[in-house]
Amino acid sequence: MSDITIRRPVKWHSAEETNAGMVREINEDSIMSHANVGLWAVADGMGGYEAGNIASNMIVSSLEELSASSHLDDFVTSIEDCILDVNQRILEYAEIMHDGRMLGSTVASLLIHGKVGACLWVGDSRLYRFRNNELSQLSRDHSHVEELLQQGAISPEEVANHPDANVITRAVGAAEELYVDVNVFDTQVGDTYMLCSDGLYNAVDRENIIYCLNNFTAEEGVRSLVAKALENGAPDNVSVIIVKGIPANDG
Repeated sequence: MSDITIRRPVKWHSAEETNAGMVREINEDSIMSHANVGLWAVADGMGGYEAGNIASNMIVSSLEELSASSHLDDFVTSIEDCILDVNQRILEYAEIMHDGRMLGSTVASLLIHGKVGACLWVGDSRLYRFRNNELSQLSRDHSHVEELLQQGAISPEEVANHPDANVITRAVGAAEELYVDVNVFDTQVGDTYMLCSDGLYNAVDRENIIYCLNNFTAEEGVRSLVAKALENGAPDNVSVIIVKGIPANDG
């Protein structure tokens, strides 16, 4: 990729879809696309927790209220503060409305500010980037199997069928103290980003994800990915947002 291409003005076009899946009666996922300020997010209310859909909705509703900032650092701080504030509000809501029973949600957000992107996340919802025919995961799961994988205790092939595959180690609303991870990276024309809940990446294999991101528009991609997840049984809620960078003068 040439320097000229990297410096070209970029317009970010996005599409999104969420579905309850083939097994769950309630969709506890929530999604938001705030394209005019360059912010997108997927939140996955925890299936084993009480009213996970309330927790995920609280997250995306709060993020939707954020306004764009002229400085990346300020915008990142605003997102982080927002998530931390929701964490406290979920804890208070659980105490008052559910006798202290736990509500919780993951969240993965994408911020694009000029030529720089940032991912802020908690839990195992993910952000991927497809660039130059390569798919990279820009977030790292807060999960037990991810910890085992990093320690070398299990292989990548053992992750999917591990008995603790659904155990996460961090969630919004799960504890008083919460740490939000941040990854900052460059963006450029031709990049495609995908935010998704685990219901998507657990139901659709890597090859199909790459095919959809590489060959379809954002709208076609989300429809195809959700359809493929449903075709494969979709035992969990399925949410996906695709954000594509096109030359600004292409409309």
